[in-house]
Amino acid sequence: MTLKANLYNQCLELVEKRRHSILNQIADIQNSLLSETKSSAGDKHETGRAMLQLEREKAGHQLAEIEKLSGALSKINTEERPGKVAVGSLVFTSKALYFISISLGALQADGKPVYAISPGTPVGQLLMGRQVGDELRFNGNSFVIEQVV
Repeated sequence: MTLKANLYNQCLELVEKRRHSILNQIADIQNSLLSETKSSAGDKHETGRAMLQLEREKAGHQLAEIEKLSGALSKINTEERPGKVAVGSLVFTSKALYFISISLGALQADGKPVYAISPGTPVGQLLMGRQVGDELRFNGNSFVIEQVV
């Protein structure tokens, strides 16, 4: 398996774990709402239900975000090797390795950190469209693109 395919699979696994966790959270909230229905009426009951409804709404938003991440991942072709940095590129710089995909932070590949970043992040925006040999500055640090896979 290529390094890019390995990173892509790590991203898929992390997104799937988050989705599973959120779906479990939603199921727990649903169960709590059902048990709240069976408890006594009154202000305490209504407050409890309202809080659970808010939690369910928040979890629904989180699930929608996970679906967006999943959709963005599905558009990545790990076999593609563009000459310039694009979505799906693995970028080797003099400072760090970046996988232009979705924002997940540091992943591990061959014992080294590789930063999974979205093209919309500040570093992602800086890298997009660049090529090997380009020197870039970010937060007062300069680095050079050494390889784009």
